[in-house]
Amino acid sequence: MTTPVFEEFDPVSDCDCPGCVHWRRVLPSSPSSPTGRHPAAHRAVILAAAASTALVSGHAAPALAAPHAPARPGVPAGDEPDTPQGGKAPLHGPGGRPAPVKTPATTRADIIKRAKRWVAAKVPYSMSAYWGDGYRQDCSGFVSMAWNLPGNEWTGSLGQYGVRIAKDDLRPGDILLFHNPADPEKGSHVVIFGGWTDYTHTYYIAYEATRPHARKQSTPYAYWSHSDRYVAFRYKGLASGTAGTTPDPAKPDPAKPDPAKPDPVTPDPAKPDTAKPAAPANAPFPGAAYFGPGANNKYVTQLGRMLVERGAGRYYTSGPGPRWSDADRRATQAFQQAQGWRGGDADGLPGPRTWQLLVTGQGRDVTAGAAGPAVPAGPASHGVPGYPGRAMFRPGATNQYVTQLGKQLVKKGFGTYYTAGPGPRWGEADRRGVEAFQRAQGWRGGAADGYPGPETWRRLFS
Repeated sequence: MTTPVFEEFDPVSDCDCPGCVHWRRVLPSSPSSPTGRHPAAHRAVILAAAASTALVSGHAAPALAAPHAPARPGVPAGDEPDTPQGGKAPLHGPGGRPAPVKTPATTRADIIKRAKRWVAAKVPYSMSAYWGDGYRQDCSGFVSMAWNLPGNEWTGSLGQYGVRIAKDDLRPGDILLFHNPADPEKGSHVVIFGGWTDYTHTYYIAYEATRPHARKQSTPYAYWSHSDRYVAFRYKGLASGTAGTTPDPAKPDPAKPDPAKPDPVTPDPAKPDTAKPAAPANAPFPGAAYFGPGANNKYVTQLGRMLVERGAGRYYTSGPGPRWSDADRRATQAFQQAQGWRGGDADGLPGPRTWQLLVTGQGRDVTAGAAGPAVPAGPASHGVPGYPGRAMFRPGATNQYVTQLGKQLVKKGFGTYYTAGPGPRWGEADRRGVEAFQRAQGWRGGAADGYPGPETWRRLFS
């Protein structure tokens, strides 16, 4: 099962070695492989000039967005993308056939799936080339592709396909758009919202087309630059009834919740079938996106009340309430363990089978003495007990949590990089040990950067 990137990493600066500088300069303009691009793509540069003339003759052509503001102190180099964009055009570029304005129906899951496809393919950034699916390889073409629009839009026209929403209403598949109508050359950009990385709603997963290629990255809300100018939009053609398919970056592979959950579960003979659950017996599972770090909704409250009725009330010191907490995770895990499930089947995050047993009143209740895994004492950043926050694990950091982390890495079999210690000063041995542990979880890219985030910490100490 492929595990997606989620709240694990801070943006990393681009490498400044000669090789990386060379590839950053030449990659965006490199042509696609003959097998990977549309036949019309090789004409894009020539036709772009013709398109510009045609647009000016028909109506005022939208000015192309200029590069973003240069990097500033405190903002990692390379994370303010240099992303000028092309103008509105048909699929496959100016040579394609125009299409009427319409909003074909799609789902949140499909939007994210299409975005991930470009990220996985590392589609090179270009404002003049068109990928094999016909969409322009810039920020607005990327969103046009993910929203499955009939043509290539730009930041000045994408808004007509969506409705404005508030920050608190953002869900995966929505977009954050900055278009500067007074001066479109100043910073216009658009990204796809992939979900909050933690309960503070200060960072989120952004899918975007930027140099050198399409990427998925943890990003400060609303963006690295011009943050106060971004506006949230929701696609008008979003199909109803797709709430359960919204991906959650806090749970790996949300498309396959509760993998390998045992289907046959023997109801507890001591519990009558007529026991009244805290939810209607036919209440459908809302989806994995509604549970986990950062979640805050009515389904968390509903889950907690059902767990209390099934004997897990001792895990709550208050509530249950709508904000997901470690009490919800431990109570859920205790219920899963009461069914005889172990390992990944008892991860404390409800899946369809867990939900079904709770809403129908079936399965075994949580008995006295059941408890979730031990967690280290200390703070509880991002809703993970013991996790002190990212700032404790950076070059130059010296504190007790580095030692605690190192000892746990050794205990888990990832201490081969230590020649001495572990000790309180963060070093390359700590980073390489964390990276090895993250890769053992199946994570790649920025999710395996060697710096422990809340999910790394939770798994390491589980």
